[in-house]
Amino acid sequence: MLGSTNSSGSDTHVWVTILAGGVGSRFWPVSTPARPKQLLPLATERPLIEDTVRRAQRLAPVSHLRILAGEHLVESFRKALSGLPETSYLVEPQARGTAPVLTWAAWTLHRADPDAVLVSLHADHLVEPEDAFTRLVMDGVELARSEDLLITVGALPDRPETGYGYIQPGAALERPPEGAARVAAFHEKPDEATARAYVDHGFLWNTGIFIWRADTLLREIREHAPEVARALPHLDAGDVNAFFESCEPISIDEAVMERSGRVAVLPCIFRWDDVGSWASMTRTRATDRDGNVTVGESHLLDSHRNVVFAEDGPVVLFGVDDLVVVRTRGVTFVTRTETAADLKRLVTQLPDSLKDPSI
Repeated sequence: MLGSTNSSGSDTHVWVTILAGGVGSRFWPVSTPARPKQLLPLATERPLIEDTVRRAQRLAPVSHLRILAGEHLVESFRKALSGLPETSYLVEPQARGTAPVLTWAAWTLHRADPDAVLVSLHADHLVEPEDAFTRLVMDGVELARSEDLLITVGALPDRPETGYGYIQPGAALERPPEGAARVAAFHEKPDEATARAYVDHGFLWNTGIFIWRADTLLREIREHAPEVARALPHLDAGDVNAFFESCEPISIDEAVMERSGRVAVLPCIFRWDDVGSWASMTRTRATDRDGNVTVGESHLLDSHRNVVFAEDGPVVLFGVDDLVVVRTRGVTFVTRTETAADLKRLVTQLPDSLKDPSI
């Protein structure tokens, strides 16, 4: 049951925010507005959001967790996370990107705890082992507190991934943890040749895991992010709706991390994966001896490296390789694993009746 996990301890000023918005259209037809991917068992046997909340409870007590999502998602989260109190949710009036919602969270938690240090997680990541994750994040908390830095966590690449952004480490910091460094630059998702060069030069994947003092983030927002800073008086006046309405849509990466001179990176000491498409399940879920991943009832013969997700009757594969086959709510979807990451393009061209098969 959620709420019973012991946190790592005694730091009463650590708070955890969980970015849980979005639909996850790359997992269509299973992930839809009515049941987004955060509610699906894509990394383990549990829904992604439950895995993330359990992980967050290793860092802070339940009372210090805040899930950031729109109203259309919150009721589903309440049902999936029955052990969480109502105070666990910060409900966005509208989606304006990660910079406005994380600024609102920092503003809110700073008022509750002027010494608050925030750990920002995404609701769709695989992290293991969790003991190593906890150690690194708590080291990052101490670094953010003592050095007044915005901390990002960088994963060590094991392949030239074109679907992730990259971090270029700069000068090493003079204090622990080992490997901590200033960020020289952030780089957008590259082509394959550029990705290979990034890996060869020691660049890190940008995990989107952030650690910062609430007051530090608010100061850097005021100095570097006019798209959000000009709306802050609305929060001071108690008008959250006006704040979101006045913000320009922008990510926290673009608004602050790429502009501030006070950003440092900690290299992962744990395995990390962004569960971003059907193809990623070949890395996050156990495979059979032929490299297939299956969820639900399926039967495969002479088939290799396939992903099968069956919720609506059995799926049978014979003599095929490198496919994604999904069966749910009367819809059968088939594609190659190499094109699965481009699923958003397909979904935008589908009729509304297919975009959400539950309707």
